[in-house]
Amino acid sequence: MLSVDDALARILGSLKTLPLEQIAVGDGLGRVLGEDVAARRTQPPAEVSAMDGYAVRAEDVKTVPVTLKIIGQAPAGNAFAGAVSKGESVRIFTGGTLPAGADTVVMQENTEAAEGTVTILKSAEKGRFVRPAGLDFKTGDIRLKAGRVLTARDVGLAAAMNVPWLMVRRRPRVAILATGDEIVMPGDPVGPDQIVSSNSIALAAAVRVFGGEPCMLGIAPDDRDALAAMAAGASGADLLLTSGGASVGDHDLVQSVLGEIGFELDFWKIAMRPGKPLIFGHVGDTPVLGLPGNPVSAMVCAIVYLRPALARMLGAPDAEASPRLTAKLTAPLGENDERQDYLRAKLDNDPDGGLTVTPFARQDSSMLAMLAQADCLILRPPFAPPLDSGAMVDVLPIPGSLDSA
Repeated sequence: MLSVDDALARILGSLKTLPLEQIAVGDGLGRVLGEDVAARRTQPPAEVSAMDGYAVRAEDVKTVPVTLKIIGQAPAGNAFAGAVSKGESVRIFTGGTLPAGADTVVMQENTEAAEGTVTILKSAEKGRFVRPAGLDFKTGDIRLKAGRVLTARDVGLAAAMNVPWLMVRRRPRVAILATGDEIVMPGDPVGPDQIVSSNSIALAAAVRVFGGEPCMLGIAPDDRDALAAMAAGASGADLLLTSGGASVGDHDLVQSVLGEIGFELDFWKIAMRPGKPLIFGHVGDTPVLGLPGNPVSAMVCAIVYLRPALARMLGAPDAEASPRLTAKLTAPLGENDERQDYLRAKLDNDPDGGLTVTPFARQDSSMLAMLAQADCLILRPPFAPPLDSGAMVDVLPIPGSLDSA
């Protein structure tokens, strides 16, 4: 059996970064930047006030109280056209451009205004409450780097930099094919020997969370012609994701049927639990990732393999592996066998500022309800020794957006 690390390396090594496409800045949330983004303006473009108050000369307010003449106003977006001379001031508002001659701002709480004059009650040094030109960014500054997954804050920053368009990686198109006579879609009549399909729906949601675009091909029965016809629907996809048909009994059918349309197997069977019957290969230039039909196994494999695979296609920086944390066990664990184990568990905050992790008592890979309650997977290497409560272990967080996008 192939190790998890070797399997992941072989998958990632065969994938190519997808080409760029141009989108409007308002559509950038969650997209992966393909090019650096430089500011197209300076912000602020001139010295502006950081407070509502009065623009003055610092020299005039060294000794207080002092009364100054008000010669105009400088609201945001409408600069005062004149200049401040000795003994003068300009009423200014937050974001207003500092008038010529002024070099400081006295906040209005430290003043007493009268008709045409203002009395300064507290002195202010030069530059007080003044935002210099370019404080946020200057024309040409790179503020967003290629490979960044854009947040709402990033989109706002790009807009503020006067950038109307972004070059991002095209979303990977992932064709999803479930297989098996025993599964039916939710809401359909369920026979006595059938189960309701959840894998394709859950995997489609995971694909969206991981930055891809799912294409549901449906459920292929255990029939050569039907399976071949439905698999042909993956033409033009960047990745074919299958669910089921990867076990010892079904593997030959899936492999041989896909072989009729050019499938070349790279590897099959991984030293991991759950998820041992995982297959990977290609149909022409299209990668094929065959996940187990077991619901928990399929989702664990999606976290371990599909997430970094799509990240690699998107040129995202975390393509090599999913991020890990370290947490303290709240219960003992027995020794592990030759397979790398992924135990469903719950994370909590430790009073000392760290993390604690509690593995579920039952780890049956058919229990989807337990996976829904988990927020992490405890990673146990092959042949790991027994561990007492309080021992530190590596955990693989389940992306929170798998619960709510």
